Amino acid sequence: MRELVNQYWDASDMAPPTVPEGAARDRVRAFITDGGYHPGDRLPAERELVTRLGMTRNTLRKALETLEREGAIWRHVGKGTFVSAIGSGAPVASVIDLARQVSPLHMMRARIALEPAIAREAAINASDAGIARIAEARDKAVAAESWDVYEAWDVSLHRLIAESTGNALLLALFDQLNQVRRAVAWDTVVRASDRPAPSHTSFAEHDRIVQAIRSRNATEAHAAMRAHLGSVSARLFGDH
Repeated sequence: MRELVNQYWDASDMAPPTVPEGAARDRVRAFITDGGYHPGDRLPAERELVTRLGMTRNTLRKALETLEREGAIWRHVGKGTFVSAIGSGAPVASVIDLARQVSPLHMMRARIALEPAIAREAAINASDAGIARIAEARDKAVAAESWDVYEAWDVSLHRLIAESTGNALLLALFDQLNQVRRAVAWDTVVRASDRPAPSHTSFAEHDRIVQAIRSRNATEAHAAMRAHLGSVSARLFGDH
């Protein structure tokens, strides 16, 4: 089933043709459906997708960005692109329309309402392998050499916590919240450095969350996540 015959383009002796963005997105979505990929499955690497789908890497990346905004896929730094638990995902118009009604502060309040409960469930249900992946994301965030890399690992850390609950509905809710979060109009954050300092507040907060989940302490995991998101909110918006 995964050995899907390239029905779009003969790559034997020509460069990839120009593909409109909408068509590129539909082509990738069809590849996922026709190839029998399921939520949690990893897609082939970009270089393989470029060949099999017959488009330039730039066009492919734009298509993947659109599908990620729709919630159809999610990307994990250093590990690849995965089919989302949401399945086909919400139409991008719905995500954008919702984002237009949500302020950054409202988005933060929604995270504070949901993610501590997710952390509590992770402490109860996470496998040892799942906890190891969460800890790895924490360590990668600490080692990040730029804010972009740090933020990517930060998102991965929070998603892995949701994934480790073993609850598909909680994961789908997290993914949907994250898609709207990406679409919300945030003011540009001015950074005083190229990368997080070793004393960056979130490092210790992440460590507290990971230790609580590892210790199977559901109450502490809930409190640690609540404190972390409250700290982020205070730094961004002051006390609300």
